[in-house]
Amino acid sequence: MDCISSWWVNLFGHCNPRINKVISEQVNTLEHIIFANFAHEPAAELCEELTKVLPRGLNKFLFSDNGSSCIEMALKLSFQYHLQTGNPQKTKFLSLENAYHGETIGALGVGDVDIFTETYRPLIKEGRKVRVPYVNSKLSNEEFTKLEDECIKELEEIIEKNHNELACMIVEPMVQGAAGIKIYSARFLKAVRDLTKKYNIHLIDDEIAMGFGRTGKMFACEHAGIEPDMMCIAKGLSSGYYPIAMLCITTDIFNAFYADYKEGKSFLHSHTYSGNPLGCRIALEVLRIFKEDNVLNTINEKGKYLKEKMNEIFKGKSYIEDIRNIGLIGAIELKDNLLPNVRVGKEIYNLALKKGVFVRPIGNSVYFMPPYVITYEEIDKMLEACKEAIEELCL
Repeated sequence: MDCISSWWVNLFGHCNPRINKVISEQVNTLEHIIFANFAHEPAAELCEELTKVLPRGLNKFLFSDNGSSCIEMALKLSFQYHLQTGNPQKTKFLSLENAYHGETIGALGVGDVDIFTETYRPLIKEGRKVRVPYVNSKLSNEEFTKLEDECIKELEEIIEKNHNELACMIVEPMVQGAAGIKIYSARFLKAVRDLTKKYNIHLIDDEIAMGFGRTGKMFACEHAGIEPDMMCIAKGLSSGYYPIAMLCITTDIFNAFYADYKEGKSFLHSHTYSGNPLGCRIALEVLRIFKEDNVLNTINEKGKYLKEKMNEIFKGKSYIEDIRNIGLIGAIELKDNLLPNVRVGKEIYNLALKKGVFVRPIGNSVYFMPPYVITYEEIDKMLEACKEAIEELCL
């Protein structure tokens, strides 16, 4: 049983009959066409449908074929926008501590997970990182509010001091996946938007992992009620069927590049399979499933059940450090040094797999991010198998 949606992409189950059907139809109509100076109906229709669900203002689109490349597009676009609008000094990027935005060179520069970045530091243009107020069940409301206040104050000081050279700030909204499914506050995310807007700094919302319902909202930024300048989407966009990614931007950003070709303002970034008709047709079906099957309601109902069962099974256990939930995401953080010199996550993976459950722990965090079609009985099986695996190993 795939309990991590094959790296957070599979929304509606493997071999979904509705998606299989539209792939068959599309491949017999148009499999691929160059997207430079051409377009096709699935791409145009996809853009139109996305404007109905995206945060207000995001109504122009660039296509890519993977998340990391989409991040690269966003960073380059922000720099070039400022260059072409009279602020050539805005060349630096701001991001969050423990961030992950992909593994291409630009994406590594705004990331903060050492296992991915350390080898390539001589090649990387490092951006500034800011502290994040992570939700922790052991903190009281007063303690957490104090932490939020401190992090927001630090963010404000960094932006006030460096705003003249900052082109953009990029965030994973609400949840940092590769950091170990760390959840932070909507209030902090709202402060990020307010400060970036005040100082003419683009806010790039990386919804690659958390977009399309995963946190209980269509897009995770909705928890903070914000409207970013750019949004990167991929993964769930095709429900794991096809490599497609899109950068969604505002008309204001688009207009900075809309000029006669001779003016040299074009944004030159493309990939061979950008805007592929198969990917676009699949994404359209994904959006239809969301609408017709009331998927967000299902996510929140199953997410509530997942949270209740996780607390029932794991709360108070001697090996548990923290339990975290949002939408249809759950994570249990194990205490440090349970078994010195043992890769605990890897061993839990092996034991759970023998029980028919596929999880892939990150460090000390065992997380659950299943397809939305998971049943309540399968949630029970998933959690019980992981409990057994952990206790076989650690007790």
